[in-house]
Amino acid sequence: MIYLQLFFVYLQIGAFAFGGGYAAMPLIQSLVVEGKGWLSMAEFADLTTIAEMTPGPIAVNSATFVGQKMAGLPGAIVCTLGCILPSLIIVLILAYLYTKFSNLDIVKKVLGQMRPAVVAMIASAGMGILLMGLFGTSVFAEIQFGSLRLIELCVFIVCFILLRCKKAGPIQIIFLSAAAGTILYCVL
Repeated sequence: MIYLQLFFVYLQIGAFAFGGGYAAMPLIQSLVVEGKGWLSMAEFADLTTIAEMTPGPIAVNSATFVGQKMAGLPGAIVCTLGCILPSLIIVLILAYLYTKFSNLDIVKKVLGQMRPAVVAMIASAGMGILLMGLFGTSVFAEIQFGSLRLIELCVFIVCFILLRCKKAGPIQIIFLSAAAGTILYCVL
């Protein structure tokens, strides 16, 4: 029965966690920590860290982690399938509808009107991550300029210049910033 419980919990998370990985975290906390008691809050904090560090979507990474903890490899597979199934079905339906109706003017207009909203959502997520890195909070009203993290600011500025002016690749920037941050934190 644990496999069915794992599948249905992550099916709910996959179906109702709109807005990306960070939007899914409160739902995961509610269902996995508070609802089922499968994780403590300390384990949930560890889960969040691990899910952010590993490649892939946060919800899928958390599904694999929780499934592994609760029922080993089969549990990890069941949770991961439950998490990705709603998205898979929705994307297949949308792909079919798009290929069938993409030449209609109304579809072109609707998609054109959605672009600014998508850009705004991406910018909002980026600002939240930037504020968290520089000030330790993603809430604009809680920013205290005395808590500005100078090492992170310097690494950000250098990376931004390398990306914009020197046209360095993102992968190079990621490794460079990791090395620079590690060195700076070890030295300072």
